[in-house]
Formats: sequence, C-alpha cells, structure tokens
Amino acid sequence: MKALKKLKWSPKWVSHLGCIKGCLNYLDIKITDAWLYGGTGHAFIINISPDSCASGPTAWRTMMLFEQGPALGYQVSGVFGSKNDQNLNAVQEQAWDFARGSIDQGFPVYAWEVEIPEFYVVYGYDDVGYYYSGPGADEGKGPKPWRELGDTGIGIVELYHLQPVEPKTPQEVVRSAFEKALRHAENPREWIFENYGAGLTGFDNWISGLESGTANRFGMGYNAAVWYECRMYAVDFLGEARERLDGLVPDLFDQAISHYQQVADRLGDLSQSYPFIAESGPQTIPVDDQCQEALR
Repeated sequence: MKALKKLKWSPKWVSHLGCIKGCLNYLDIKITDAWLYGGTGHAFIINISPDSCASGPTAWRTMMLFEQGPALGYQVSGVFGSKNDQNLNAVQEQAWDFARGSIDQGFPVYAWEVEIPEFYVVYGYDDVGYYYSGPGADEGKGPKPWRELGDTGIGIVELYHLQPVEPKTPQEVVRSAFEKALRHAENPREWIFENYGAGLTGFDNWISGLESGTANRFGMGYNAAVWYECRMYAVDFLGEARERLDGLVPDLFDQAISHYQQVADRLGDLSQSYPFIAESGPQTIPVDDQCQEALR
C-alpha cells in the first residue's frame, strides 16, 4: 500500500470543501475554514429543488469552486467523466492512473462517491483500489476497488488532486468570490440544473415545497444543516475580510455581517426544528404548526 498517512478529510456538511480543507491541511497551506468557504463563494450560495431533495448541495456544476482555488493558494486538476457520456472503463482507468501518480508525487487526492454520494479524500492505494476518508469513514476505509468508482446510479467519475500556488491578495479574493456568488444567484444555466434554484429562487423553492407538503424530511434536515453551515462561515468570512482589507469600506462589511448573522440565526433555528435524521427516508413534512414556523 502507498499512502499519504497524514491526509484526512475535515468533517463538514459541505463534504467537497471538507475534502479540500483536508488536502490543504496536508499541504500545510494555512487557511481558515471561513476563508475557504467565503473565498470560494460557497458561503453565500444556495441550491435547492422544490421537494427539498438532499441532492441540492451537490447537484450543480461546481466550476466556480475550482476557478477560485488559485486565488486562495491551490490549483485543482483531475479527471471527470460520466458513464452516460463516455466509456466508463476508460474513465475509471484514467482516474486510477491519475490518483496513483498524484499520491506517488505527494499530491493529496479527493473524489466523488467513493462510498455514498459525497466527496472523500483518497489517501492511499494498493493493488485493489483506493483508501479513503470522508462521510461515514472518518478514520479511513479501503480498499475501494478502482473499477467500482462511478459505477453507480449517478454514474459520475470525479477525482482531483491539489497543488500549491501563490495566493492572490485579500482584495482580489473577496472581489472574485463576490462576483462568483452573485453570478450563482442569477441561476445561470451553465451552473444550475433544471428543477433546482439558486439565490432567491432557491429560497422560493424551499418555501413552495413546505407549503405544498411535498418537502422531503431527509432532504430538509440535510439542506438546513448545509446552508446553515455556509451562512455561519459567511459571517466569519466577512469579519476576516474586513480585517484583511484593512479598513476598506468597513461600514459595508458591518452591514453585510449584520444581515448574514440574521440569516445564519434563522437557518440555525430551522436546522434545530428539522435536524438531520439519516433514517427518515422518503417521508414528507406535514403542513403543521412546526412547518408554518419554518415557513415564517
């Protein structure tokens, strides 16, 4: 077995960023969780379907996260393919070669759906497959046979490594992150899939599902936890940005912090009302007093 033994994911509801943070820790790239969430723009986004499906946080084209990486001090490269569009065996082999070569060079790797539909760091390999850390595998698992990667109902092969680069200035990070977040909120078709909504449309979707009694209980708990986590880091990012920008537009940052603190508090209430329950299955949320409070 060949392994990067100190590589582990950083447990987060947004597993994609939890894996990136784990890779950054391995590379000894000093960055706070808040700077990562805010600097990628993820702290400020939402993506949700009318039925509150748990796929919302991951079911969008996430190129903005990769594009923001160099501003924060890292470059993401890798393999992406779909069994619906490409030869699955060929993409699996490409990912297997890429992962082994990356680990041999000391570059941390992460991948999609090594176990459940979330992201996992890949810290090692042997003759059989991948060793990984992530949701449900905090202390590590493996080997995952490399021929099974992407051979699922979703059918996506997605595997990347991180390399360090020189970061941009804090002002460049903040500007580009805000540009990406604002663009995301406009529901661009190149990023947002049909039947999902970003920005205010995302909140409207969330409301409509609860009002109609079609909101999925499992997805409700998951979405509430994910977007609450994001808005908490939005508040922290705005505070860190205010300091790093050394007094540039402090009043605007104070206003933004005040607004995002309110949003974070309300989403925290929502997450407490509908905590994530892994066994909740396909049941929907009744339109009762608790639901009316959630709608408010």
